Amino acid sequence: MKIGVNVLNFGPGSDPGVLRSWARTVESLGFDLLMVSDHIAITPDVAEHYPAPFYEPFTTLSWLAGLTTRVRLGTTVLIAPYRHPLLTARMAANLHELSGGRLVLGVGAGWARQEFAALGVPFERRGQLTDEHLRNMRAAWADTASYGDRKIPVWVGGNSDAGLRRAVRLGDAWHPLRCTMPWLREAAVRLKAFADDQRLPAPALAPRIALRLTEAPVGGPGRLAGEGTIDQIMDDLDQLRLLGAEAVVLDPYDGDPRETCHPQAAWQALDTVAAHLHPPRTRTEQS
Repeated sequence: MKIGVNVLNFGPGSDPGVLRSWARTVESLGFDLLMVSDHIAITPDVAEHYPAPFYEPFTTLSWLAGLTTRVRLGTTVLIAPYRHPLLTARMAANLHELSGGRLVLGVGAGWARQEFAALGVPFERRGQLTDEHLRNMRAAWADTASYGDRKIPVWVGGNSDAGLRRAVRLGDAWHPLRCTMPWLREAAVRLKAFADDQRLPAPALAPRIALRLTEAPVGGPGRLAGEGTIDQIMDDLDQLRLLGAEAVVLDPYDGDPRETCHPQAAWQALDTVAAHLHPPRTRTEQS
């Protein structure tokens, strides 16, 4: 199971130097994926949660591709209706090729009604547009002479039944965001049922979970996966592995934009997780 990190590409503390440090931290700690979010017009509904500056994901990942060598690069998630599907297909294919095949394209339908209006995209049609865009992108990529023959993994986000069905029809993986373990177990059953109904293989599971490290255990039915002591977090990862997850993305952002001014706290939490994922070998093992 691959373990990735949602890097904060927004907020008052974000700048090129901090993004460079994020990338070097994620890669040096041995994580497998580095993923960023997507917004274009920072309208009031977006700014409340993800204020400017907001670094556009394709631009940012292209730059970070040149600063890294091993870690895979992705979007969690790209809002499909915001861009023409042929533009997205071209940018994704070029980034995939230029990075040595390291792109993972996570996509979603979006939620920010004011941002849709600013971009002139009908909010009410976002689900239909997402389906159409994904089909058109895959049709474009079939022209390997123009787009290259490297296969781009597509992770489809969305915690609703519509998102699960979209993942079955059009995704290589289902990419739910920030949920509890009981909910995810139940949703995985529904995902398999939707796939069986459509006589299609179930997509892989690749959730994005919280990363909130605490000294005392966190209890209660509302505890998010990835929230609690390091033992709780590692147990969540073990449970996700048993559930068949192909990848898990850790999200250290707890919702306060001021967190972006102090990324060291997130980096320390990642260091703690990495130390438990990759404990140092003993002298006997090394010999």
